[in-house]
Amino acid sequence: MRRRLVSTYVLLLCMVLLALEIPLAIALTNRETQQVVADRLADATRFASLAAPAVRDGELDALGNELRPYHELYGIATLVVDQNRQVLSIFGAPRPYWESTERAIRGALAGRQVSLPATIWPWQEHALVIAVPVSDGGAVLGAVVTVSPTGHIRRAVVESWLELGLVGLLAVAACVITALRLAGWVLRPVTRLDAATHEIAAGDSGARVQPNLGPPELRRLSDSFNEMADAVAEALERQRSFVAHASHQLRNPLTVLRLRVEELGLGLVDPLAKADHEIALAETDRLADVLDGLLALARAERGQHGVEVLDTVAVAQERAVAWQPLAERRGIELVTEVPDEPVWARLVSTGLDQSLDALVDNALKFTPAGGQVTVMVEPAGGGVAVSVRDSGPGLTEEQCRLATHRFWRAPDTQNVDGAGLGLPIVAVLVEASGGRLSLSPGEPAGLVVRMWFPAAEPPPLRLDGLEIAGGTRVE
Repeated sequence: MRRRLVSTYVLLLCMVLLALEIPLAIALTNRETQQVVADRLADATRFASLAAPAVRDGELDALGNELRPYHELYGIATLVVDQNRQVLSIFGAPRPYWESTERAIRGALAGRQVSLPATIWPWQEHALVIAVPVSDGGAVLGAVVTVSPTGHIRRAVVESWLELGLVGLLAVAACVITALRLAGWVLRPVTRLDAATHEIAAGDSGARVQPNLGPPELRRLSDSFNEMADAVAEALERQRSFVAHASHQLRNPLTVLRLRVEELGLGLVDPLAKADHEIALAETDRLADVLDGLLALARAERGQHGVEVLDTVAVAQERAVAWQPLAERRGIELVTEVPDEPVWARLVSTGLDQSLDALVDNALKFTPAGGQVTVMVEPAGGGVAVSVRDSGPGLTEEQCRLATHRFWRAPDTQNVDGAGLGLPIVAVLVEASGGRLSLSPGEPAGLVVRMWFPAAEPPPLRLDGLEIAGGTRVE
């Protein structure tokens, strides 16, 4: 946009300069030509007044004494002819321009003062031919012709044009500088607006446009954008607060309800009633899981996380150890594939812990006995990839795209405990860390959930009050 505005300003200025400087250049050329023509006409007229008695009496010595030094001093060829076009005196060599000289002589013998060419242009090397009639008592006795070189005239015209061009270039340079400043002043609010829009889209709900920048129309636009952003941020915050508060407030009556349901089960004897009682307890547990997931999701979406540098290898191994008892109880092999050295990444506090808990929980939930769940850590793409792979039924490509939607569950897993909020929470935590989450079907079966986080330099270690850079382990 800025380049287009500046180009438009400069184009308009160039058109104005051309409209002004081309006529001015022509006028300067005509002025230089007229000055030289006037000077040569004055000289030729004086010679014609001296030549009148000489031509009438045939005494040309005095006239030659005037024309010879004039040619030697100025390099201007002179020619005197009578009424019959007989050459009476000649100094210099007008032969190369004889055609112009003939035309000038014919005009002078007709009683007119003639100058050829009418305008001397820099690219034309024609000589300036001036012819004046020699008159005596109203009768034309002959003509005096001067043939002047035009090199100095053409140089003067070129110098005038160069001065005009220099003035034009200075005007264009001044216009470019002014246009850049003007375009920057006009477009600065638009640039800030674009940056704020991208920041808000990236998750920074506090990004705003600096007010009082640019012209009044864009100032109003900036103010309107800030008001809109404030309204949207407030609405989102109210929504998240409502979800968090509702989830938190519902836990107490839900806990009381579960205790009541448990107490009712103590007096049940009928097997069918006991079965219904177990179903009711399971539903209360399921509702508690939903409330916990909503609360965790609301906290994750607030984006108020501290960013820290973590050893992803240590976190992956720690979470695998924590889930090992449940995996053994279900007959599932839980293994880790991690490098021997630490792999550092920058992500939100507890983000990797919560994400791995949700992913491993899902993997153990859907992997049958005898299956395997693998937690992997590897450097990838300038960052760190942390993956959880299982050998369960897996998901299709279309289901992988839908899995991060809230409350979405695969059609064939509706009878499995869960609220459909685990993967959405993971997606929010990964995005808050500046990473990427991807799901893909495993080979030959199962599901692979891959989290990518930006790599980071290892934090310095402190030993006995001394800071050791590079995170080197000291045994």
